[in-house]
Amino acid sequence: MADNEELHELPLALGDAAARQLANATKTVPQMSTITPRWLVHLLPWVGVEAGIYRLNRVKDASRVLTACSERDERELPQTFVDYDDNPREYFLNAVTTVVDVHTRVSDLYSSPHDQIQQQLRLAIETIKERQESELINNKEYGLLHNIVPEQRIQTLTGTPTPDDLDELIAKVWKEPAFFLAHPRAIAAFGREATRRGVPPPTVTLFGSPFITWRGIPLIPTSKLKIEGGETHILLLRTGESRQGVVGLYQPGLPGEQGLGLSVKFMGISRKAITSYLVSLYCSLAVLTEDAIGVLENVKVGKYHDYKHEYK
Repeated sequence: MADNEELHELPLALGDAAARQLANATKTVPQMSTITPRWLVHLLPWVGVEAGIYRLNRVKDASRVLTACSERDERELPQTFVDYDDNPREYFLNAVTTVVDVHTRVSDLYSSPHDQIQQQLRLAIETIKERQESELINNKEYGLLHNIVPEQRIQTLTGTPTPDDLDELIAKVWKEPAFFLAHPRAIAAFGREATRRGVPPPTVTLFGSPFITWRGIPLIPTSKLKIEGGETHILLLRTGESRQGVVGLYQPGLPGEQGLGLSVKFMGISRKAITSYLVSLYCSLAVLTEDAIGVLENVKVGKYHDYKHEYK
């Protein structure tokens, strides 16, 4: 009897744990949760600069330019000229850099199926590009938030972002506005307020992804607009040089160029057999005219509604 019980306890076939020792696992490349779509970088027009300098020339006083509507006589025509700013602002490209180190033993022995150096560089570049988008918004010298004049700043009416607030912002940037820029939670807060009023925002597809819109202008999400104390900002931009809008700046033709303003350079192998690569991204941003950007400030994102009781 005991012998029969022992026979029943023996495995009848090869088990999973042992079988897996002969199987090859399908491996992904390294995943990193901090990577975002970086829509701002995609939507900005980028202008190549020479020697890392972009000079923004503006007219001193456009109101003094005189014109006349042609009359059927020989009266004297007005004489005028357009004066320029004597001290135009110059933008200098800033660098976001890092050094990637990989031991040659690691890259020699452990690069199948995924090349170790390639993956290390890929993740470093992704991180640098995330920092780039943050600097385009928050940099104290050239960032969007720090280049908005007082006349283009408005406050929310009640704290939460409402259709009225976005309409006021459109009134500030009414010359061919391109897109709103906001934290995903601010966009969600606006969606709640618009839906509560019975005007749920329509959507549009860009780059294969859906975005909600207001007055036909898409609301573009970014995590780089910070939420502090439950409050954030919503920006509205006009873009492009031809529209006197906002443009990104980069240096073309860099040694080791891997993209707009992005350079990867081999720095050599140390006596400790460590391979080093210098990764650099040079960029800046310019607001060509003051009315090219506006901001809705003190946007509260934490208000929710009890629809069940409101419509009871």
